[in-house]
Amino acid sequence: METRTILRVTVHDNDIRKITVPVKPQTVDSLLEQLEEKLGLQYKFSLQFADFNNSLVNLTDIADLPDKPTLKIVSIMTTPTSSTADTEILSPETFEIPTFPVDVKYRLRQANLQYMQDQTFLKVSAELKHEILEKLSETMYSFKAYPDKENFEEAAAALIKKHPCLTQPGSSKGWNGWYDSLRWKMGNYRSKLRRAGCLEVSINGGKRRGQQPQRNIKRPKMSGINFLPNFPDGEDETSMESKRKEMVEDMKKLHPNASLIAKNMNSTSVLRRKELIETETVVKDTVERWPALFTEGQVSKYSSVTEHLHRYTEVFESRVYQRIPNISVHRPIR
Repeated sequence: METRTILRVTVHDNDIRKITVPVKPQTVDSLLEQLEEKLGLQYKFSLQFADFNNSLVNLTDIADLPDKPTLKIVSIMTTPTSSTADTEILSPETFEIPTFPVDVKYRLRQANLQYMQDQTFLKVSAELKHEILEKLSETMYSFKAYPDKENFEEAAAALIKKHPCLTQPGSSKGWNGWYDSLRWKMGNYRSKLRRAGCLEVSINGGKRRGQQPQRNIKRPKMSGINFLPNFPDGEDETSMESKRKEMVEDMKKLHPNASLIAKNMNSTSVLRRKELIETETVVKDTVERWPALFTEGQVSKYSSVTEHLHRYTEVFESRVYQRIPNISVHRPIR
C-alpha cells in the first residue's frame, strides 16, 4: 500500500519544489515538522493549499489535504527577542495599581486602616511620594512611553481608589495633585531612560545645551507598540547591517534563498524601523536598501488589514447610519 505523499511546495515565487514525504502525515503539525526539516526552513510558517476553486485557503485540517496537493509556505512574522523594555504589552482597559516595595506597601496598608476608622488622610512624605510616583511611571511606561491626559487621569483615580488614604482633600476630584505630579514624574522617567540610551525616547530629546528642540515628536499612533525598540541582546547596528547586505546580494540572484530572506528580514526589523523613523528614508532609497521588503512574501504579512478593510467600512457605516439618518458616507476607491 502506497503511504508516501508527493507535494508541490511553493516556498517563494521563484522557488517551487517537489517534496516526497515517506509517511503520510496524520496531522497538520506533523506535516509542518516534516516540511521544516526537508526544506531547511529557519522560521515559523503556515500552509495554504488550492481548493476546488483553485483559490488558496489555510490548511487547518489534514483531512482537507488532496492526494497530490500544491502547498504554499506562508511565513509567520515573529518579534525579535529583546530587552524587557521592548516587550509587547497592550495597554489594559483599566489601570491596575502595581505592587509597591514592601516598606511602601506596609505604610499604605496602615494608613488605609486608619482612614477606615476615622477618615484621616495620610501626610505623604517626599520620600514616600517619590517611591509611589516612580513605580507608577515605570508601570505606565511598560504600556505607553507617551501617555495622554486620559491615561494620567485614569492612573491617578485608580491610585486613590485602591489607597483612599492618599486622597487629597481640597482638590476637586481628590487626585488632581497626583495627576500633576505623575505627569512631571513621567517626563523625568523618560529623561532617565534617554540618558541610558533607550532609542524610543532618545529620538525625542528636547533642547539640551545647544541642541535644537524637537518640534515633531515621534511616538506610536493607533495603539502602536514597540515604536522604536532597542537592538536585541547580542545584536547591534553592525551585525544587522551585515545581514542587510547579505539579503541585497541574495536578491540579485534568479532564485533567492527564501528561508534566508525570511530569517534575516525578521531579525533586522529593528534596523529598518530605526532608519525609517530617524532618517525618514524616501521610498526609492528604501527599495534599494531593502529590496526583499517589497516581495510578495513580505507584503502578504501585512495583507490581513487590507483583507478586512471592506468589513471595517461596513461596520463603520452601519454605526454612522444608526446615529445620523440620511447621511451619505463615501466609500474608498477599491
